[in-house]
Amino acid sequence: MARMFGTDGVRGAANVDLTPEKAYALGRAGAYVLTKTNHHAPQIIVGTDTRISKDMLQSALTAGMCSMGARVYPAGVLPTPGIAYLVRKYKLDAGVVISASHNAFQDNGIKFFNKEGYKLPDVIEDEIEYLCVNALDTLPRAAGYDAGYITPCESALTDYVEFLKSTVPDLSLRGLKISVDCANGATYKAGPMLFAGLGADVLPIHNNPNGFNINDKCGSTHTDSLREHVLVTKSDAGFALDGDGDRLMCVDDKGNILDGDQIMAICGWYKKRRGELVNNTIVSTVMSNLGFFRMAKEKGINIEKTAVGDRYVLERMLLTNSTMGGEQSGHVIFLEHNTTGDGLITALQILKVMREEDVPLSELNKVMEVMPQITYNAIVDNVKKSEYLSHPVIKAEIDALEEKYKDDGRVLIRASGTEAKIRVMIEGRDTAMIREDAERVGKLLELILS
Repeated sequence: MARMFGTDGVRGAANVDLTPEKAYALGRAGAYVLTKTNHHAPQIIVGTDTRISKDMLQSALTAGMCSMGARVYPAGVLPTPGIAYLVRKYKLDAGVVISASHNAFQDNGIKFFNKEGYKLPDVIEDEIEYLCVNALDTLPRAAGYDAGYITPCESALTDYVEFLKSTVPDLSLRGLKISVDCANGATYKAGPMLFAGLGADVLPIHNNPNGFNINDKCGSTHTDSLREHVLVTKSDAGFALDGDGDRLMCVDDKGNILDGDQIMAICGWYKKRRGELVNNTIVSTVMSNLGFFRMAKEKGINIEKTAVGDRYVLERMLLTNSTMGGEQSGHVIFLEHNTTGDGLITALQILKVMREEDVPLSELNKVMEVMPQITYNAIVDNVKKSEYLSHPVIKAEIDALEEKYKDDGRVLIRASGTEAKIRVMIEGRDTAMIREDAERVGKLLELILS
């Protein structure tokens, strides 16, 4: 049986894979596992993004938690990193986010944070999953005076925004025109509120969620509309967040797109020059652009590589005592400020560099040369997606590709941790050639593994 937890919590089609029954079970088991050593009733904060299924899943999840005697504090629509912060601020036992991040509205997910604001390690997730599947009815039930209850957390949004401001003391954005794509998601209030509160002229787009339009041709995975908006309005910068607010893509004043690698290059080189890059190290994944690694070598910055997934980036950051790391997808962690990727903190860090260097973002963007990179997302059977290396025809094709690009390029093929896809990424000098090769291999994967 496939593992219930993926690389970012439990995720699936709402009311199909991720049902109210499963949410209820996760609520009971999660509340038990995360608070079983307590000598008080569990205290848990819950946030959501804007998907139509949020109410259904939150009702079931909180019912499960209350059955364990939990005091549950719904925070409403709030970015994922906001929950990670508020768990610590309010000294609660756990936090839960109901979101499927950058996925379409039909999907949803449930992810837990412990009392320190960190996502759960595999061993804790496995314990929760075991109880959900095998022993849910053996867990205690709170009754009478011990029954759990719900108290809305009215101050969550303002407390989170004030925290964000505190990460860049004395930063003023007066005179800057900033475009913000909120992806019709969890940042639709927090983003404009933050930048306006620091004095910027804020031009938000995709900030009218209706339950169905989250990530729909907008946000960090669809930056075309933000790029056009920046150019038309002559904005100094544009920021595209994803559905739950933990990722960020940027658009500079000339309309160029900046991904997580470029963001880390700008902020890392800035910190390096000021002696603020802890251990002179940035943690990135194997998917980072070859140009990022070349930049780091040229600037004398150490790069720690890890598997794809923000949880693995964070694990390596903690292991190496580093405070900066992230993914090309825009999930960047500034550990001195928050325990997970935070798109709004990342935007503030970029704006801080712009202000202190007193140069436009397009000038900062020259710190690294981006190698052409093409990714083909092959849609395959979810059960078969991990079998690609065991098929002789596929393996032979991959071996030939790696030989072809070994001297001036790179090939990376990996199964997605959250979707029924295998990602074929190729870097090289010739964009047309790498596109052709990526598509050919991607279609071969679809043919054999669908």
